[in-house]
Amino acid sequence: MNRVEVAVVGAGVTGLAVARELTTRGVSVAVVDRAGIAAGASGVQPGGVRQQWGTRVACRLARESVAFWREANELLVSQVPLDLRACGYLFVAESATTLERLRANVALQNEEGVTSRIVGPEEAAALVLGLDADALVGAAWCGDDGYFDRPQAVVEAFANGIDVHRADVAELRRDGNGWIVGPIAASAVVVAGGVDTAALLAPLGVELPIIREDRYLFFSEPIRERLLEPLVVAAERAFAAKQLADGRVLASDLGARGDADSGRERWRATIRAASEALLPQLVHVSYPLLVRGVYDVTPDHQPILGPVDEGLFVAAGFSGHGFMIAPAVARITADALLGERDPVLDILGADRFAAGRLVSEPQLV
Repeated sequence: MNRVEVAVVGAGVTGLAVARELTTRGVSVAVVDRAGIAAGASGVQPGGVRQQWGTRVACRLARESVAFWREANELLVSQVPLDLRACGYLFVAESATTLERLRANVALQNEEGVTSRIVGPEEAAALVLGLDADALVGAAWCGDDGYFDRPQAVVEAFANGIDVHRADVAELRRDGNGWIVGPIAASAVVVAGGVDTAALLAPLGVELPIIREDRYLFFSEPIRERLLEPLVVAAERAFAAKQLADGRVLASDLGARGDADSGRERWRATIRAASEALLPQLVHVSYPLLVRGVYDVTPDHQPILGPVDEGLFVAAGFSGHGFMIAPAVARITADALLGERDPVLDILGADRFAAGRLVSEPQLV
């Protein structure tokens, strides 16, 4: 049996980022995953990176992570370029209530160093060519938000030089002062297993309110013409859309839940109605590919970070934004394992649910 200082359960972006961070600090690490690198949610996410959030802790994690993402080509080893494309994110408002919520979010974001701002309908239309702004009362914009064109390559880059074992971890067992994690013996464990995290820890008496939520994205075939550069989010229409560097347009009914076979055409109708109202250039785009992803969701849509038992740490419950904040989470988790407690752990620890200290995130996509 292999023995290391830290075993990480989960070879998604979070687990691999934690393993890389620990390795750079001279800690011996092994990652264990039943299906291999990026076989779960990290393998289907679209690579978005944004700083427009509605809570301070989310903004802080995003700001720190963006600083890493901008240097990804220098910090990670990859066979393809890892460039954060700053296309910008536009959150539109068609009512005064939504605009006031966006305005409050932008004020908080600015206090945390995020360069977002409120724009009027005319400026929104100038930022997003083809946007029909007649129904808008305003929008929130951050030109620094963007995406990675090949997000799976980013995940794979985190795995370079990391000892990854493909094995099913059915349980975590105490081994004296340490742990047995599948084929690995370790002094400490980080569980970054996404939706499987709660079930793995429940036999140890650790109850985590993480549930599975299926989410869906439609993709077009590659289109040569550039139809849409920034990502546009219309929460009131449960709609988001973006054209990727390879020409594919991705679009989502943000309320899409349940069975794909029964919901597919209804979700297409939502996308079409929103396109007709806001982005008429997308009306004739067809979306032959529907991709299902999985969110590991907590009651406040914030991650659960930090120790839950002696030598046992959690990094899960990311509610769809694990990729965006993986670098900051890796740094904070590595600090905790080495005896340095970041104040974020006092906000996002597992004990917040029983204590009624939820930090509800209002800016969801």
